[in-house]
Amino acid sequence: MVTIVFKCPYCESENVVRNGHSPNGKQKYLCKDCKRQTRENPISRGYSEEEKERILKAYEERSSLRGLKRTFGVERNTVSKWIKKSRKLARFE
Repeated sequence: MVTIVFKCPYCESENVVRNGHSPNGKQKYLCKDCKRQTRENPISRGYSEEEKERILKAYEERSSLRGLKRTFGVERNTVSKWIKKSRKLARFE
């Protein structure tokens, strides 16, 4: 018999119990030590750095935020946050 030990990715505790399923069918776990939930094999839902750079470059070439939404499918608020963040970084360099 093979037993798989699941560790909490936040506190590395083995005091983890199963806690239902997520909407996509993956098993959810609850850490009894830090009281945080996690999923089995979580995947990042964010945008890659290359994708962000490509979208910001299109914005710098005078594309509107609504045009970026139509072209890339990225919300205007998300692009606005990226622009503000890049301006902050540019100011400190």
